[in-house]
Amino acid sequence: MSAATERAPRVLVSGVVLGQPPGGVRRHNAELLPRAARLLAARGGRLALMEGSTPVAFDLPPQVERLRSSVPARPPLARATLEGRWLRRLIASAREPFDLVHLGHVPVPRRLPLPYALTIHDLRALELQHSPMSRRLFGSQIIGRAAARAAAVVTVSETVRASLIGRFRLDPGRVFIVPNAADHLEPAPRAPGPDAPLLHVGHLEPRKNVELLVRALAHDPGLPPLLLAGAAKGDEGRRLAELARGLGVAARVRFHGPFEDGELPRLYAAAACVVLPSRLEGFGLAAIEAQRAGVPLAVSRAGALCEVAGAETPAFDPDDVSGCARAVRAALVLSPAALERAREHAARFTWDRSAAELVRAWTFAR
Repeated sequence: MSAATERAPRVLVSGVVLGQPPGGVRRHNAELLPRAARLLAARGGRLALMEGSTPVAFDLPPQVERLRSSVPARPPLARATLEGRWLRRLIASAREPFDLVHLGHVPVPRRLPLPYALTIHDLRALELQHSPMSRRLFGSQIIGRAAARAAAVVTVSETVRASLIGRFRLDPGRVFIVPNAADHLEPAPRAPGPDAPLLHVGHLEPRKNVELLVRALAHDPGLPPLLLAGAAKGDEGRRLAELARGLGVAARVRFHGPFEDGELPRLYAAAACVVLPSRLEGFGLAAIEAQRAGVPLAVSRAGALCEVAGAETPAFDPDDVSGCARAVRAALVLSPAALERAREHAARFTWDRSAAELVRAWTFAR
């Protein structure tokens, strides 16, 4: 059978963590899996998805066979133990043999009877500045073993790919980039009012470094107010509110909280600028969403943000309050031509291209 007519693989995806709240990982899977399933089906392949005790939180087309399990998303060690049992059971009872398993998290279950592909979105356990040494060592062992055993490793940016290859001496030929995209977003017409805010989109958690934005407001009283759109993790929302009060900028910081996908176009349309001050991002989906929506953007020089946003995007060091304020001011005066170039840059990322690359990784791994 020639390469052109070879049957596409039959893939069993473990989706036991895909009942989680909105975020980059959920968006990645919600956009890619339906497209990948259609590509596989067109070439005689198949995609089945094992759900966990919490069902998958997004719609799937009929080409995806949904298989239920009792695997919890957390804690990770309990998940890995039960996940292995369920995967082995489903592989053994499949009406048509699967060719490989796809996993999007670690630890990886042991004794899988098939090759597996592994997605690694970022290396936060290893690269965040304040991660305890014990966590870094444990994470390095877990991720290193999982990546070394994988038939193919999938990641979302060249930044993460290069780090994986360098840290774990992986064969570059089996590490694939399947980036996020923004063509799911239908932008609304730009309508920033006189009090248009700086907008941060994403969970409120320490690695997102939103504290820097609050401090930038205190440093530069002339900056627009700040709108934080996203759910708070742990006590981060309370901590940021207390910091804003202590710095005298509480009236200029608004907590929007969680939002539905349908709200995103309006949030972007009304924003003066999107600012992403993260200490680490494997990709940074909000960066290309903002560019697609025609919103000025400023990002930290951390993780993959500069790679994803492009060289023209104003950037700052994640510990530099004054640098952040200067980058925001530079973004606010970007020319229409610069914003159009950013829009064209974001248009290079499409979910269809990424889905085709994911299927290519699976075909390699079978």
